[in-house]
Amino acid sequence: MSIPSSSNNRLQSWAGLECTVNRVNDEYRDQFTHALAPSYADFIKQAAGIGLTALRYSVSWERLTRDPGGWRQVKQDLTELRTQSIRPIIGLIHHGSGPPETNLLSPSFAPGLAAHARETVRRFPWVHEWTPVNEPLTTARFSALYGHWYPHHRDERSFWLALLNQIDATRLAMREVRAVNPAAILVQTEDLGRTYATASLKDQSGFDNTRRWMTWDLLNGMVDHGHVFWKRLAAMGFGDRLRAIADDPCPADIIGVNHYLTSDRFLDHRTQHYPADKCGAYYADVEAIRVLHPAPGGVRGALQEAWERYGTPVAITECHNACTREEQMRWTAEGWAVARSLRADGVDVVAVTSWAAGGSRNWASLLTQDNGPYECGAFDSRGGALRPTAMVGLLRELGSDDTPSHPAANGAGWWKRDIRFVHPPVAIAGPVPRFDEATGSAPLLIAGGSGTLGRAIADACRHRGLAFVLTKRADMDVTDGASIDRALARYRPWAVINATGWVRVDDAEDHPRECTEINTLGAALLARACQSNGVHYTGISSDLVFDGMKGAPYVEDDPTAPLGVYGQSKAEAEAAVDQGLTVRTAAFFSAHDAHNFAVAVRNTLRAGDVFKAADDYFVTPTFVPDLVAHLLDLVIDGERGVWHLSNDEEISWAEFARRIAIACGLSEHLVAAVPGSSLGWVAPRPRRSGLGTKRGVRMPTLDNAIARFAAEVR
Repeated sequence: MSIPSSSNNRLQSWAGLECTVNRVNDEYRDQFTHALAPSYADFIKQAAGIGLTALRYSVSWERLTRDPGGWRQVKQDLTELRTQSIRPIIGLIHHGSGPPETNLLSPSFAPGLAAHARETVRRFPWVHEWTPVNEPLTTARFSALYGHWYPHHRDERSFWLALLNQIDATRLAMREVRAVNPAAILVQTEDLGRTYATASLKDQSGFDNTRRWMTWDLLNGMVDHGHVFWKRLAAMGFGDRLRAIADDPCPADIIGVNHYLTSDRFLDHRTQHYPADKCGAYYADVEAIRVLHPAPGGVRGALQEAWERYGTPVAITECHNACTREEQMRWTAEGWAVARSLRADGVDVVAVTSWAAGGSRNWASLLTQDNGPYECGAFDSRGGALRPTAMVGLLRELGSDDTPSHPAANGAGWWKRDIRFVHPPVAIAGPVPRFDEATGSAPLLIAGGSGTLGRAIADACRHRGLAFVLTKRADMDVTDGASIDRALARYRPWAVINATGWVRVDDAEDHPRECTEINTLGAALLARACQSNGVHYTGISSDLVFDGMKGAPYVEDDPTAPLGVYGQSKAEAEAAVDQGLTVRTAAFFSAHDAHNFAVAVRNTLRAGDVFKAADDYFVTPTFVPDLVAHLLDLVIDGERGVWHLSNDEEISWAEFARRIAIACGLSEHLVAAVPGSSLGWVAPRPRRSGLGTKRGVRMPTLDNAIARFAAEVR
């Protein structure tokens, strides 16, 4: 099989699922089980229509050693890929240290992986593309230099030994593969960034910038007596190993560049300018994109440098940004744009890979803990089944050489706006670049400019670089069909979020007509107008559509049974939304709104007064920043139907008040737990109206939200 090349092929669309099986002490951490990631079989069924040409597929040494029965699933997956005309790129170990009987520092590691390669190619001799070891240098750093992963060493010699063992494992594995399939090619991946530094740290940055090439330098047989690191490694006793590798190299056929916004680093000796967690003994190590101006070279620079150094076809083998949906889309689209631009300049870029297409978890802790947040990919796997996000449509367009059509994808990413600076900017050359928010795209229309939620959504859009229009009643009266038609014709939005509404629950009992007019009639008119104009509609509903008799948190398809006028108006509004999105939420709180429960608790206790709260009514409080972030992602994805968004814990109002007090450093003893009947409520309320979900989008924990609330009010 010939190596894919830009000279005779279009830019290919690849994908991959996060497949790390790493070891921390004696525990193996498998992303397929810890990250709620999908199986390959699930992904292949969903992904067949995206236009993928190849899938990075893990035949994990550790997983199959522990479960030999897993070979059956591997066979089914690879057979299905072949049926779908999607080429597998087989990986054998991904940030791992091997089965329990070996490790990265053991002489048995390389021959052990080679034996696994022999078994794999015996079963699947038709597979042509292989990545025996993913990111050898990065794995060596995290396992043997920084001590995060097994065998948890923290010295330079262990680092080089771990790297050399992985290089030998790659060479021996490819030897076994090519003994069966001589046409097999090596797609060698590595995280590639550049290190920048202040003048006093130029030697350290120079060392890092040379070391970053060592995976490919070694495989290419370039580390001989003329290499800058020869003497250093020979002095550690690795001279014979280096000669053996140089005499029998195994060059990559495709250089797989994994590049993230965090890959480029900046070292600064002025540690006083940075948080303590960014500083070591001698200098701070921070993301270069967060401090340097102009911005660092990024993925374009990484690809260009790799091509110039090796003259070998290159591919972006991981293209991912852990952030909001539109920023994920912008980063992916930028990767494709860079690849196409470099191809036009003669750089042989063969593919761009969506990674991790099924999401991942715990990378914030470098996979050392299990309580980290889930990071969505092109698909969201939190609901137990793969849910396509707006990224899927984008990948389909990019793979067909179309430009992104989604309005949310057309803005400038945060890495191109001034919000990227979280540390005092450091000039490396030229002026500070400034970028304006995108204004040429169709806007998102937010109805309800005078309300807390409408303003919060607008603030989030402004921060995320999403073009928006925030309307008040004078701009668009949702109870007046003609006013709605004029506004839609004037602003031509791609989506509408209806954040208007009667929110005074008790007053609704005395003003049922007014409440119903805006909450029900207004929602129905706006939703109908959006549907007629092909505009996505989102309405906001409430936990008060339920009667509280279930005895457990409600999920999206539970029948509604409102007790009061307000709940009835929301239930009828939901029924009127035929083709749109309805987001139910509850008890939302924010540091930027003077009229919510949490702020009232904080202000009352700060004054030294007692705060009364019901201990017999239970809700799922919702932090507005989390609500808005997830709401906007669902809107961008074009989701429809009913979704529940809350901070995922049902507690009493009294317990909620107590936790607010503790987080704010105030006296929890001033919170008086009382019956709800003593608080003078007029409207009937469900005693237990917590919101659960069947749809998989879970927001941060309530304790996490309360901590952020407390930090903001301070």
